Amino acid sequence: MRQRLVHRGPDDHGVWQANNVALAHQRLSIVDLSAAGHQPMLSNSGRWVVSYNGEIYNAAELRRDFVGHVWRGKSDTEVLTESIALHGVEQTVTRLAGMFAFAAFDTHTSKLWLARDRLGVKPLYYGLHGNEFLFASELHAISAVAPELELNRDAISSFLRYSYVPNPSSIYSSIHKLPPGHLLMLDTNNPSVTEVTSRAYWSLKHYVDVDPILDEASAQNQLHELLRESVKARLIADVPLGAFLSGGYDSTLVCALMQEMSTEPTKTFTIGFVDKRFNEANHASRIAEHLGTNHTELYVSEADLLRSVEKLGSLNDEPFADASILPTYLVSELAARHVKVALSGDGGDELFWGYNRYASSVRIWRMMQYAPTFLRQAGAHVFRSRWVQKITAGIPAPAWGGRAGPLNQKLNAASEVLGSDDQFDLYHAMMSHWKNPTDVLLGGQDLSTAYNDRSHWTADLPALPRMALQDTMTYLPDDILTKVDRASMAVSLEARVPLLDHRVVEFTSQLHPHLKVRNQKTKYLLRQILYDYVPATLLDRPKVGFGVPLDHWLRGPLKDWTCDLLSEQRLVRQGLLRPAPIGALLKQHLSGEANNGAKLWNVLMLQAWLDTTGRG
Repeated sequence: MRQRLVHRGPDDHGVWQANNVALAHQRLSIVDLSAAGHQPMLSNSGRWVVSYNGEIYNAAELRRDFVGHVWRGKSDTEVLTESIALHGVEQTVTRLAGMFAFAAFDTHTSKLWLARDRLGVKPLYYGLHGNEFLFASELHAISAVAPELELNRDAISSFLRYSYVPNPSSIYSSIHKLPPGHLLMLDTNNPSVTEVTSRAYWSLKHYVDVDPILDEASAQNQLHELLRESVKARLIADVPLGAFLSGGYDSTLVCALMQEMSTEPTKTFTIGFVDKRFNEANHASRIAEHLGTNHTELYVSEADLLRSVEKLGSLNDEPFADASILPTYLVSELAARHVKVALSGDGGDELFWGYNRYASSVRIWRMMQYAPTFLRQAGAHVFRSRWVQKITAGIPAPAWGGRAGPLNQKLNAASEVLGSDDQFDLYHAMMSHWKNPTDVLLGGQDLSTAYNDRSHWTADLPALPRMALQDTMTYLPDDILTKVDRASMAVSLEARVPLLDHRVVEFTSQLHPHLKVRNQKTKYLLRQILYDYVPATLLDRPKVGFGVPLDHWLRGPLKDWTCDLLSEQRLVRQGLLRPAPIGALLKQHLSGEANNGAKLWNVLMLQAWLDTTGRG
């Protein structure tokens, strides 16, 4: 299991074993590079042993609890271990500020504890397999000793819908993700245990439904200071640091704060694209010049991206279809040549309501809510009809809350939300790639998620904070942060996300909506802080983002690969998916009659993953 995780920590390794318990660790040395940071680590008393992935940013503050204590080194692992020995796991975890996934074993009581950070920056899988309880940072490690795990068809259904497997499930029936902000305890003396459950020690829901903060000047000052403190804490390292700079608001603010606190130019990294439709490197370069960073950019071609596609099956330890993992991997690979830690701007869209789909959802529902359901369903049927799709295929459409594209694609997308009963259902439809995955999946049904289960929040939560909460509970940890972790750890690079310090998240969740969106512009308060560092003329522009040209790829350079993975013979042999509807979608796509690239990509990523596990 340990050897499957060498890429996450190639600097050192260790194993601790006693009776029926074993802990293993691969170390990526960031703070205290000496042997004093070796893991698994025993407490001074010898009672506790800890294996831990991540960084505790308030380790220096926690050391003050130990008057007269003699420390072996200066690693945050030692602080974590001794804090557990002093306070216990349950009290310690609430005192931590950082990103972490750890296992702590109490040799006196034989109880094993697992914990994951509040926002889910670091992954942690666990499950019962026969008479063994297994856990690891990646499924690759678990499958090393349990190669015949049963596939979770419900997870496949949700993967086809969302492009990722939502927590707390995994692609395997018996293996689960420990949800963000959760603890788990297992009594290893109890051989009859058949089910292990976790419980939350932190929840964002406690902060979103409170009296909102209204005073703009005070809020801006408080947020600015919280962000400064968060970035400063993430500069603690005994190795070179840098930052990803895309040219957007979030990464620019992180880089600006980082540069403000640095005595020398911050190393910043950008991936540029030869295809100008997706390229923002020129904007990032101008911002880097303004901030005075030591900037490195690498331009990649379509061929470079296509070569990276071959790595996706092995890069992802369970099916994952967010194609932006490709540039994330490439920029991580670039940064890893120069630094060992990179700060990232992830999280700003959830905290400050930056996604276009939030405003689109509100606007669409406002227009359609008064039309009877039967009339909307009839309109949806017309928009989806073959003759309408064919006629509108070559007509360009405006960017309705997103990128411009062919009118038939816009009408098809509209048809999939027109039948929604309310704004809750409409947003679920907007977040779904396959609206009815059971149409192509043999067995299985959707998992319960924050998108389809209303029990996750109070019924009267307004639309905008509800959508942001849904995304923070599901899309953020299971897509965005999973993407960053897998891409960066694949090249042994630690990615730190200062916008997701839990104190920043708690504060921003209490801001009045007027401080997040004003005059149809998102991220209002964040922008006001950023304008102190970078002029608006360098920042305020339409966001390009990254969109892989899937439709073109699947008809062109990836056509043979696509046809092989989606062949009827292969699908019949696997017994997971219905060949007929997939074959029909592929035929339509290859002929140019319809653009089904996004749907087909999800199926292809499932197939590529199955190939790497020997199930292809």
